[in-house]
Amino acid sequence: MTAHDKAQLGKTLWNIADQLRGAMGADDFRDYMLSFLFLRYLSDNYEAAAKKELGSDYPVLDADDRRAPLAVWYEQNPGDTATFEKQMRRKVHYVIEPDYFWTSIAERARTQNAKLLDTLRRGFKYIETESFDSTFRGLFSEINLESDKLGKTYAERNTRLCKIIGEIARGLAQFSTDSDTLGDAYEYLIGQFAAGSGKKAGEFYTPQAISSILSAIVTLDGQEPATGKRKHMASVIDFACGSGSLLLNVRHRMGPHGIGKIFGQEQNITTYNLARMNMLLHGVKDSEFEIYHGDTLTNDWDMLRETNPAKMPRFDAVVANPPFSYRWEPTESQGEDARFKNYGLAPKSAADFAFLLHGFHFLKDDGVMAIILPHGVLFRGGAEAKIRTKLLKDHHIDTVIGLPPNLFYSTGIPVCILVLKKCKKFDDVLFINAAEYFEKGKRQNQLLPEHIAKIVDTYQFRREEERYSLRVPLERIEKEDYNLNISRYVSTSIAEKEIDLAAVHADLVSIEKDIRKAKDKHNEFLKELGLPLLP
Repeated sequence: MTAHDKAQLGKTLWNIADQLRGAMGADDFRDYMLSFLFLRYLSDNYEAAAKKELGSDYPVLDADDRRAPLAVWYEQNPGDTATFEKQMRRKVHYVIEPDYFWTSIAERARTQNAKLLDTLRRGFKYIETESFDSTFRGLFSEINLESDKLGKTYAERNTRLCKIIGEIARGLAQFSTDSDTLGDAYEYLIGQFAAGSGKKAGEFYTPQAISSILSAIVTLDGQEPATGKRKHMASVIDFACGSGSLLLNVRHRMGPHGIGKIFGQEQNITTYNLARMNMLLHGVKDSEFEIYHGDTLTNDWDMLRETNPAKMPRFDAVVANPPFSYRWEPTESQGEDARFKNYGLAPKSAADFAFLLHGFHFLKDDGVMAIILPHGVLFRGGAEAKIRTKLLKDHHIDTVIGLPPNLFYSTGIPVCILVLKKCKKFDDVLFINAAEYFEKGKRQNQLLPEHIAKIVDTYQFRREEERYSLRVPLERIEKEDYNLNISRYVSTSIAEKEIDLAAVHADLVSIEKDIRKAKDKHNEFLKELGLPLLP
């Protein structure tokens, strides 16, 4: 499928969503729409693996037979289904009974089957509880098929679901879809739903352009001299992963086999489910990722609570777009937490540095961390100033990148990217002021490919450019009282040209002489004509 067709599929599905959600909020309808798209992926993936497994025994149906081929095989081979499912669990790590295939569900929707809602309910439960791996546990827990927003009675809800699924099926039927295409459509829809979610979008979505910058930064370090890219990355983590798009961007740059394992953490249960679906939809095997549902600040993930340094997980790359200036309630014991005790606790009013220190704690000595934060972390005083100062004195802050305003759906404030390393190659800090490099949009400003490339190139080669970037030694930052406000080091304003008063005075004198000379000549003409002279 071409890039144009992929984009068209996303737009087609969005138009369907926009038409069908009615009075339902974008956030509510998103969960139904994306879950059905995911069910389509699971079904397609399973049926493709089944076709390969059964070979010539896989049924070939007539064009007008709307049943799933595997459903026919189940009917014809009841004694072999247990062995077949055991083999499929080994191959694809999950099983879907033919009744719950997308083909079967879509056919029920087409025929307005009165049992569609019940079938969906059973299907979601089956996938969650009967799969071989825990990846699917609770995956559809936030999909409320009993919601009054679908209808007040069972019949109304069933009819509404028939319409929604029927329209999605017809939209998908216009395109030849594969897993990559469905993954792209899923990403497109997440972006569109984010646009309609306002401030809530910050809970699950990092704009692709910003995601591209972060993923480029963490994959450039440790690169192969010939290719300029990392050959392999053992692990990457996003501790506020939202829908997982940022992690998938890192994977895309590294290639499908370039990362040993992907780790993510997300506190919002709905968004956590979106992230797991997103991973699978993009072909990431369940053995290749682990997404944990829990609170990053309290560090309730057992894997990260290991106190033995030899066993504690460390990551090659840390990326994150945590909630900006999140209010938290640090406990007294957290002051002795290994993540914070060398730097101090972030203030209750803003957990920005708490998130940063969490990720930095688990970074490998030769790893790189890129995190999106509000500009306040660069200059606020108090506890934050102490943390910032120690990070600078310890030579851990590598680069500060200022981005344009109004890039996010959730906030219009400008943000920055901080790049941190435990073992820096350079003693200075690179400042990049990209605040004026963007394309203005109606609702959100946009970073174009050339804007992204300029930031990444400047970072990679530590280029200096007037009014854009500067390498600043720590001695100067110390004189600025460890204030990292970007404009102190890289101002985008154009200095007014100095005026040479002596030269200006000489010009005025010369002009005055020319005026007197011209007036005298003009008066000679007037005198000859007998007209009054100029004073």
